[in-house]
Amino acid sequence: MSTVRAAQVGDADAMGALHVRAWQVGYADAMPADYLAGLQASERAAMWRRGIEAGTSQILVATDDAGDVVGFACFGAERDADPDQAEVGELYALNIEPDAWGAGHGGALLAAATDWLATRWTEAVLWVLDTNERAQRLYAHAGWRDDGARRSEEVLGAVVAEVRFRRSLR
Repeated sequence: MSTVRAAQVGDADAMGALHVRAWQVGYADAMPADYLAGLQASERAAMWRRGIEAGTSQILVATDDAGDVVGFACFGAERDADPDQAEVGELYALNIEPDAWGAGHGGALLAAATDWLATRWTEAVLWVLDTNERAQRLYAHAGWRDDGARRSEEVLGAVVAEVRFRRSLR
């Protein structure tokens, strides 16, 4: 069972370690091996700590029955729009501990993030690696649809091909 709550500064170390593991396992065929091997949990933890402290986006964590952080989601105004004029929300990131894949944590985080986005916008977007079929299935199951947009994007130091999914929030 997953509990979803707002991220706290004390979650940053677990989020950083989880972020690295999720990418190293989930993106092994999509990103350069040397890039993935060089990811540092401490750097990602510092990034998440700054994000939580700044409060410029919403960050949720999922915890398991033992209270351990097993996933996180980050979301807010669409990044490609002027934040003061944004008409669309965006799910920026959703990562789950690989050992916890398939246990419902991703679905719980996605539902909570979608519910929050629906309080501010009538639709939302997300970008996902074009090769990440697991995530694409999760999003499609929750009502998100590939809207045909494609891009090559630098994501925290690596260039990846992404597809955009969109969902009505009404």
